[in-house]
Amino acid sequence: MSEETVPQQGGTGQPKGLLQQMEELMAALNADLSAFNADLQAAGDVERGVIEEGQAG
Repeated sequence: MSEETVPQQGGTGQPKGLLQQMEELMAALNADLSAFNADLQAAGDVERGVIEEGQAG
């Protein structure tokens, strides 16, 4: 797990509230899912290109 997704205490030494931790975790999850979606779409584009090349021949 990367540092960005691990809830840490704020600079004041006060523990973060549960809502703030959840918002940060959701933001990290959304970023991970967006990257995963981009990877899947790129893989699909490559696969479509291979299929189209095979049909052209």
